[in-house]
Amino acid sequence: MLDGKKIVVVMPARNVEKTLERTVHSMPPDVADEIILVDNRSRDRTCEIAERLHLHVVRHDRDRGYGGSQKTCYREALQLGADVVVMLHPDGQYPPEKLVDVARLVTSGQCDLGLGSRILGGGAMNRGMPLYKFLSNRFLTHFENLCLGLHLSEYHTGYRAFSQEFLLRVPFVRNSDDYIFDNQIIAQAVAFGFRIAEVSTPTVYTNESTSVPFFGSIIYGLGVLRTSLQYCLYRWGIAHPSIFLSTEHS
Repeated sequence: MLDGKKIVVVMPARNVEKTLERTVHSMPPDVADEIILVDNRSRDRTCEIAERLHLHVVRHDRDRGYGGSQKTCYREALQLGADVVVMLHPDGQYPPEKLVDVARLVTSGQCDLGLGSRILGGGAMNRGMPLYKFLSNRFLTHFENLCLGLHLSEYHTGYRAFSQEFLLRVPFVRNSDDYIFDNQIIAQAVAFGFRIAEVSTPTVYTNESTSVPFFGSIIYGLGVLRTSLQYCLYRWGIAHPSIFLSTEHS
């Protein structure tokens, strides 16, 4: 519990046997009421370790992608009665010690979507962020801020907190099953009038950190541009992409 709210931590996972236990043990005690691990067809001991740690484990019977794993995470968390859902990657890139800071963005009432920014505070490249990722992050973030009318330091972090109301109202199940899910759900937050806030969460890149490969990053970048332009067309009343329509329009 945090500020009287039930906190459910969700972990989309694939082949994280080397980092999962360290990530869980590094989380602040007595904050997470439940920890859900959604295993996306791991080929190692991820599920075995998760069960030994008494996590709530959901196994995919096929590869459903990063976005598909998040969909399972959020549906499962809502079924468990979460007031606030925090996504924490189990690969060690994002510091579990910052869980309270990220969650409190939402539990305090400051926002409905909290983002743990790798850019706030500076030093991202000193902690191992590849140059091409840093430059593309800066370019895409500037473009997205122009399109969405925000002033975020970055859109591409995997450390996020959501209010229950946000996940109940936003049609995230219509989003991509791929990495672009992360960007679509921020655009949806703007379209549905939800508040967004950031907190600095320094990250460390190691060989064990999960990362989109170079060519995958290009595809992701093109998807980001497409999502931003889709939002502009929606805002101008020119198009009505389904990801920006409420469930009443289904």
